[in-house]
Amino acid sequence: MSLLEEWRELAYSQQTDQRSYQAFWQSYFEKEKGFYQSLLTEENEVKGTVLTLAEKYGVEKMTMVGILDGINDSLSEPNPIETMDEETELSLAYDREKLYKNMVIAKADWLYNLSEWEPLLTEERRKELYKEAKNANTVVKGKKIGRNDPCPCGSGKKYKFCHGR
Repeated sequence: MSLLEEWRELAYSQQTDQRSYQAFWQSYFEKEKGFYQSLLTEENEVKGTVLTLAEKYGVEKMTMVGILDGINDSLSEPNPIETMDEETELSLAYDREKLYKNMVIAKADWLYNLSEWEPLLTEERRKELYKEAKNANTVVKGKKIGRNDPCPCGSGKKYKFCHGR
């Protein structure tokens, strides 16, 4: 079983009671917050194995795997998380704007509201990214075509006699 499969089994196991499940996630989110507070202040690209990164950020191996699962879509070059083991070399070079938007989409306000974002993205840019992320999930319906309206295909016929059949 790969590390990612182990993490997903641990994190999404339906065999735990509700109280344990909530305690697990609350603990994880606190550790995740500490990780991002450190990562966002790093000046150089962070590289290492799962074990060295877990040690560097003071989290357990499986917590680090969960964090890697969460951040992978926001990296400049995604890591091979599906096949990684403890010794796989990883890079945490992230795209600032993509990471911020993904945090908003995930509704992780404990992460996108961190003060560590202030030197990385201006307040105006964070507001723009927030709006973009919120609008990305918005479905906009077009105006309904009436039966007697001209057909939008441009045929000149009424909709009911053209594509409205």
